[in-house]
Amino acid sequence: MIYPIVAFGDPVLKKRAEDVEPGTDVKQLVEDMFATMYAASGVGLAAPQIGKGIRLFVVDAKPMDEEDESLQHLKKAFINPTILEETGDKWPFEEGCLSIPGVRADVYRPAKLRIRYFDADWNEHVEDYDGMGARVIQHEYDHLEGVLFTDYLSAMKKRLLKNRLADISKGQVKADYRMKFPAAPRRAGVR
Repeated sequence: MIYPIVAFGDPVLKKRAEDVEPGTDVKQLVEDMFATMYAASGVGLAAPQIGKGIRLFVVDAKPMDEEDESLQHLKKAFINPTILEETGDKWPFEEGCLSIPGVRADVYRPAKLRIRYFDADWNEHVEDYDGMGARVIQHEYDHLEGVLFTDYLSAMKKRLLKNRLADISKGQVKADYRMKFPAAPRRAGVR
């Protein structure tokens, strides 16, 4: 099943997500989230982006860099993740988000992280990531904390984007995938 992506302005995107009850069968949801992510040409998708306020995200970073061996195998589901440590110099990269189509901006993030999470079979993992892999994970993890990449922008940049973000929440944006807009007129609903 391919879900519509929840657009900027929906309250689910600004709430801290709840833990998934350990042992819950999430395999179908994980499969659906990968399908939804691929349909939207994304490299990561968090459950709040499909309207589910649970601590689950999926990533497949391979499209980010076909040459980077570390990204070739970064296709995973992260359930109830906790970032244990972030280290290294913060570095900028222009990020975007499926919930905020057409908006991109430089975000500074630490270069490395250590994360603990469960996979879809409820096996626990503690792993280290750096570079682009760490960035993709940090971006999706932020969604579980109710943080969007636009929250990192300067006050001036936020003011400049205010009208665009309001338009996105009303459905006045073009996206190549189905979206659900919180402030759209009722008849527009899902596009």
